[in-house]
Amino acid sequence: MTRAERIAIGSVGVGCLVLAFKGAAWWISASAALYSDALETTVNVAASTIALYAIRLAAKPADDDHPYGHDKAEFFAAVIVGVLIVIAALSIFWVAWLGFSAPHLLTLSGRAIGLNLVATALNMLWSMNLAREGRRLRSAALAADARHLMTDVVTSIGIVVGVILVLLTGEALIDPAVAALAGVYVLYSGVRTVSASVGGLMDAAPDPAVVARIREVVSDAATGALEAHDLRSRHAGRLAFLEFHLVVPGTMTVAESHAICDHIEAALKAEMEYLVVTIHVEPEVKAKHHGVPVL
Repeated sequence: MTRAERIAIGSVGVGCLVLAFKGAAWWISASAALYSDALETTVNVAASTIALYAIRLAAKPADDDHPYGHDKAEFFAAVIVGVLIVIAALSIFWVAWLGFSAPHLLTLSGRAIGLNLVATALNMLWSMNLAREGRRLRSAALAADARHLMTDVVTSIGIVVGVILVLLTGEALIDPAVAALAGVYVLYSGVRTVSASVGGLMDAAPDPAVVARIREVVSDAATGALEAHDLRSRHAGRLAFLEFHLVVPGTMTVAESHAICDHIEAALKAEMEYLVVTIHVEPEVKAKHHGVPVL
């Protein structure tokens, strides 16, 4: 079992524990705002389960049917998570509407607030851990799960503040109003998660800083060549793919040009072990006099 799989299993366990706390807080209070909070945590559990499946699928080695591997499974999982978040937001809007239609004062106890705050603290700690591991392991599924959990944390804090205002002011409409605001924030999170994941499915290029560093490494390591042009890169889950044309003197032997390619690949992978490199060697008559000059 990989480290990413163990972390994903931990997410499912933490999600179930947080759901139990928040569900109890809603049951005690009958608050629309706390219901919206518990509902979003239900999505968290489903999202973590989907992420676990995607991570296990992405870890499978390349085969005849998928020669480039299964890493994009994590992007599919992130899209599904985003859709679930949007559905949760729509449900929250419905509950908020019911609260506006028939407002009622809350019978909230300190126990309900305490349960919700404990759940929020657990979510915050686990979200920070997920974000750190998602960056380290280059896992789109873990990163999406971390973003959603942090959204849940912010929403929970706002909801608790709103519920306390209801108790202090006696204004029942504050409860569904806070639930509606939470729904807007959850909806934004869902749309953002879907948008980021679709970029991966559409073979979006890595971050500009990564692309710039790739060009620097190629320029420094291609000693003996003339230029490199038509650099193209894309990311798919934890892997990134790079391909480009390397122009060498026409009199250079195949063995010499191959040695330059090996040196470039070694330099790139020394900094980016997740990079898969394909180099097409061309004679100097194919030079385009643009792209990456060789230092």
